[in-house]
Amino acid sequence: MKTTIRKNLIAAVLFAVLACATSQAQTLTKTTSDTPTALATGPQAGFSVLAGRWVRPDGGYVISIKAVDAGGELDASYANPSPLPFSIAKATRDGSTLKLFFELRAGGYNGSTYTLTYDAASDQLKGVYYQAVARQKFEVVFDRK
Repeated sequence: MKTTIRKNLIAAVLFAVLACATSQAQTLTKTTSDTPTALATGPQAGFSVLAGRWVRPDGGYVISIKAVDAGGELDASYANPSPLPFSIAKATRDGSTLKLFFELRAGGYNGSTYTLTYDAASDQLKGVYYQAVARQKFEVVFDRK
């Protein structure tokens, strides 16, 4: 009899814990899915808004951002049109502004960099490309695709 009561008590406690966890998960999911733009573009915005495929319309150059961790480290790659790895891919926050820095160390691009800012209003990455070999700077824009 005591074993049955103990088993029923344990089952009731587990049910209560699972019900609480499910309720909290549903609340979190509802909050984040109902207002993704507000969460992504507010002053305390996370870096997740940066994930995606970004294309430079003036030449088809592509930055693909697969993931961003809370510290701003980007899982990103570059294509021109062949894929090239970034030696540095980092996002930082300056107030409400999201800034990105990329450096290429592959053949023909050694030391070339992109210094970009995320423009939430236009959903674009804007900034400067420094072509290290030619020692030239170019204003650039990347559109989300």
